[in-house]
Amino acid sequence: MVPTVKEIAKKANVSVATVSRALNDDTKVKEETRDLILSVAKELNYTPNIIARNFVKQKSNLIGLILPEISDEFFTEIIKGVDEIIYDEGFYTIVTSSHKYESLEDEIITFIRSGLLSGLILLVSDLKAQLKTVLLESHIPVVLIDSNPDIKKFDTISIDNYNASYKMTKYLITKKKYSTLTHITGPSENDDSLFRKTGFIDACKKYGAKYSVEEGDFTREGGLEACRKLLKQNTRPQVIFAANDMMAIGCYDQISRAGLKIPDDIGVVGFDDIFVSQYLTPPLTTVRVHIEDIGKKAADLLIKRIKNEITNSVLSVKATCELIFRKSC
Repeated sequence: MVPTVKEIAKKANVSVATVSRALNDDTKVKEETRDLILSVAKELNYTPNIIARNFVKQKSNLIGLILPEISDEFFTEIIKGVDEIIYDEGFYTIVTSSHKYESLEDEIITFIRSGLLSGLILLVSDLKAQLKTVLLESHIPVVLIDSNPDIKKFDTISIDNYNASYKMTKYLITKKKYSTLTHITGPSENDDSLFRKTGFIDACKKYGAKYSVEEGDFTREGGLEACRKLLKQNTRPQVIFAANDMMAIGCYDQISRAGLKIPDDIGVVGFDDIFVSQYLTPPLTTVRVHIEDIGKKAADLLIKRIKNEITNSVLSVKATCELIFRKSC
C-alpha cells in the first residue's frame, strides 16, 4: 500500500492540514514539527502526488518533452540531459514521442489543455504553420531543439550542422585525398538532414570532388539499404559520409556482408558520435555533437523562462560540433 498523508499525520500525532503544510514548506509550521513530519514521511517512503499538489497550488512543476523517437541513442541522451537539469530545479519531466507529424499537433494540444505543464521542450524536424500557431497560443514557455535559423518566435537550441558537415567533407577531400564521395541523407523533411547535405555538397563543389547523394532516413536499416545500392554500382564511391552514426553502422553491416573492408576498400564517416561509434571495428570517424549538453541547454533555458529570469524576446543558442578522427577512413 502507498502511504498517505493521513498515515503520516497519525504517526506524527498532528493534523492532516499540518502535514500538508509541512510537505509544502509552509513557514507557519514550526521547524521541529516540520522535521518530525519529514522524518516520518521518509520512514514511510512517502511520495507526494505531484498532480494533486499542482492542482492545490495552481502551479505546475511538470515539463513536457516531445521527441520523434525514444529508442534511438541520440534521443535517450537528450532525455538524460533535460532530466538532469529539470530534476535539480525541482521539476519533473514527462516524455512522449510522436512517430508521425500528423499526431504531433494532437499530442501537444493534449499536453497543453491538460493544464499540467509549466513548459515544453520540443524536438521537431520542421515547424509548420499550424503547429507554430498551436505553440504560440499555448501561453507557456516553449524551447525548440531545431536547426532552422528562420524560426523567429521561439527560443531554440540548434546544432551547427552546415559548418560541421562542410568541415568534415573538406577534411575528407583535402587531407584524406578522397576524390569520389557519397552522402547518405536523413529524411528529406528534416532540417538537420538538409543542412548536413548542403554542407557536404558545397564543400565538394568548392574543392572539386566528384559526389553523389543517396537518400536515407537516419535509421540503421536505412543506411544498410542505401549502402547496398551504392555497392551495386559499377563505380562505387571511395568514401561514404552518412548523415548520422546509425546509418553509418548500417553501412558497416552491408560492407561486411559484401566481403569488403573498412577503410581499405571503402571509407565510412558518420555524424553525432553516439556512444557505440568508438567501439566499432574499425572505430568510426564522425562529427561529435554534445548531445546530452543540448538537452541541458534546452532545459536550462526553459527553466529560466519559467522563472522569468530572461527578459530577451527570443534566444537562439548554437551547439558547436567537433570532428573526431578515428580509423574508418
